[in-house]
Amino acid sequence: MLIDFFLHLKARKLPVSTKEFLTLLEALERKVCGHSIDDFYYLSRACLVKDETDFDKFDQAFGEYFKGVEGIPGLEAEIPEEWLRFLAKKHLTPEEKARLEKLGWDKLLEEFKKRLAEQKERHQGGSKWIGTGGSSPFGAHGYHPEGIRIGPESAGNRTAVKVWESREYRNLDDSVELGTRNIKVALRRLRKFARDGAPEELDLDGTISATARNAGYLDLLMRPERHNTVKVLLFLDIGGSMDDHIKVCEELFSAARTEFKHLEYFYFHNCVYDHLWRDNRRRHSERFATWDVMHKYGPDYKLIFVGDATMSPYEILQPGGSVEYMNEESGATWMRRLLDTYPHAVWLNPEPEHLWTYRHSINIMHNIMGGRMFPLTLDGLERAMRLLSK
Repeated sequence: MLIDFFLHLKARKLPVSTKEFLTLLEALERKVCGHSIDDFYYLSRACLVKDETDFDKFDQAFGEYFKGVEGIPGLEAEIPEEWLRFLAKKHLTPEEKARLEKLGWDKLLEEFKKRLAEQKERHQGGSKWIGTGGSSPFGAHGYHPEGIRIGPESAGNRTAVKVWESREYRNLDDSVELGTRNIKVALRRLRKFARDGAPEELDLDGTISATARNAGYLDLLMRPERHNTVKVLLFLDIGGSMDDHIKVCEELFSAARTEFKHLEYFYFHNCVYDHLWRDNRRRHSERFATWDVMHKYGPDYKLIFVGDATMSPYEILQPGGSVEYMNEESGATWMRRLLDTYPHAVWLNPEPEHLWTYRHSINIMHNIMGGRMFPLTLDGLERAMRLLSK
């Protein structure tokens, strides 16, 4: 069948060669793609088409040849174990979802303690016990509008208000260059230059004037190097829903490392509490108390938060609201302390601005920031830097 497909492409004037066809066969032999027709389409196009201008002709020829075909004969499907596990996920209709009620923070934790004390065995697909694939507010891979997730993977609903697991995040890459040029231009609005210290560079204008006054005899003058005096404290939200925005955050981080000589950065998750960290691989063992950070870096620093502010409102408003541990004081308390310490502060949000009004937690954080939240776009950066430079 594949030889006929190859000849069909040749008949449609596509410049496919025998070598490329053999590459496709080798990829199939090594099971590079799955057994679906969609997987085979992308693999065959990658192997056989050399010029993107031929994509349209390839699509037409492929559609003609495989019309009505849903799978490639001869490619046996080996279903991964995790696929089978995820089949157990609970799929509810909108009406069924609407009937599930949020318990509220205090009731949720109270019920969770009861379940831990009463439950003696594993449960699957239920609506009460701690288990998987059900509509209970406790467990994993199911659905509930507000609950406690227990397990290493999310079902993708992002409705958990607390997570019982050890989660690992990766550091942002500060060497990313793609797309950073315009970000650097926007950040330069914040820069302030000064000269101090030992003379390090030639003062060309001063040398010319001094030489002219010295009847033409060369008189070299030196001056301290001009450098950026702005001090920036960068707090970066990491993990969870921020995984959708890694690329733009890495571009911003890379540009900031280049533009600001005095830059200090720390990571947090969702909301700032009593500690921060600098290395996500060692975030459980190397933490920095938020109080210490506030005492070490004075109010002359410009504070920039970067995060989508998308979380459960409890994470901002409630003691113990963090999804990862029982924080003694609410995130809102720590946010106000930081804003009192750093009067020049802004929040950069990678979520589209038109969605902010639909997310309760963003509205709460927007109010705490006193309206100083800006979208992580070039226009938003321009407005944020203009505000910080006042």
